[in-house]
Amino acid sequence: MPSYLPYSYPFIYVSGVFEALLGVLLIFKKTRNFAAWGLVVLLIAVFPANIQMLVTYIHENNPRLWVAIVRLPLQLPLIWWAYSFTNNRNNRKYQ
Repeated sequence: MPSYLPYSYPFIYVSGVFEALLGVLLIFKKTRNFAAWGLVVLLIAVFPANIQMLVTYIHENNPRLWVAIVRLPLQLPLIWWAYSFTNNRNNRKYQ
């Protein structure tokens, strides 16, 4: 979590709960559009935390720096994938 945010650990747990909940809601047709948009917003919202993780790992010379490097570009296909489950997509194969 970025250091400028207070209560960073609760934010981590809350975002994890929302990620799991929204993932489950993708299963059901009635909640799929809501869940997909929620995941798009969540993935965008946690992007600064991924940047902070990268910066912290660089400064600490953390051996898991590669994880932080891989996470950043991975966010884009994950956002696209979540968006593909929304009703706004012409592709309705998931609905």
